[in-house]
Amino acid sequence: MSTLGRLEKVDLREIWRTEDQDFTPWLAREDNLAVLSETLGMELELEAEEKRVGPFRADILCRSSDDGSWVLIENQLERTDHSHLGQLLTYASGLQAVTIVWIAARFSEEHRAALDWLNEITDDHFSFFGLEVELWRIGDSPAAPKFNIISRPNDWSRSVSDAARRIKSDALTETKAAQLQFWTDFAVYLQEHGSSLRSQKAYPQHWTNFSIGRSGFLLGALHNTADSLIAAELYMNDDFAKAYFAELLQHRDEIEAELGFQLDWRELPDRKACRLIIEKRVDDPLDTDFWPQYYAWLKDKLDAMHRVFRPRVRQLTVS
Repeated sequence: MSTLGRLEKVDLREIWRTEDQDFTPWLAREDNLAVLSETLGMELELEAEEKRVGPFRADILCRSSDDGSWVLIENQLERTDHSHLGQLLTYASGLQAVTIVWIAARFSEEHRAALDWLNEITDDHFSFFGLEVELWRIGDSPAAPKFNIISRPNDWSRSVSDAARRIKSDALTETKAAQLQFWTDFAVYLQEHGSSLRSQKAYPQHWTNFSIGRSGFLLGALHNTADSLIAAELYMNDDFAKAYFAELLQHRDEIEAELGFQLDWRELPDRKACRLIIEKRVDDPLDTDFWPQYYAWLKDKLDAMHRVFRPRVRQLTVS
């Protein structure tokens, strides 16, 4: 019979003596920020440490790769307090549209309730997360961090209410309503079929986007009812998109061999953006009987493109 180790909880101060000199620099490292990203369900890109926002300095300021919005992280290696809650509200008012992430050793019940309340009363411009951080080890192994979500936005109820408001206020056409349903069901399909892709909130439009780990780059899925096609693409809208396109093009054969299929490389000379796309013609994009087939095709192509392009786009530089 195999011998199993026993988990031992480690005091945070044993590893991080101070918040500003130890914990914040540790969390700002790319590999550690990736652990936090996985917990939150969003891709984070570091913008700055100790960033001044109004009269205070935020511990870490990031951007979400999903939509480029601000993500502000405030750290405490102690129990939450009113002072930090006040700072978080100042940050939110200063940045206008932001996700606030409050990390602490322990959350008091009143502060958890305060974040829940803020998520209830604010719109999509603001999101509040509360996370408790722990350290664990087995025997003499290095201590390993664990983030536990204490409070988070009620995305499900909010997305439902948003969809209801859109249907009520925009009087969605049959096509728009179908597109909204298509992407809503596709997000469920990806989750149920083991994809690592995290879909954005569903909207009544012919596309949806996925993060690929760098701002200015997105994976896109298309459900084009006008042209009767579905498609998967890498979309580049960075200021240096043309240069990045040329660099990737030099490795076209290698990239397509790794993907297992060919792409249509569109430089789009009259536009800032570039796209690498694969399309599939379909008989009737609105026929729900065929949607599982469309989902399977899109998942296969998007998963491959995420696997092949994610490490490449993160290493692109302008010489």
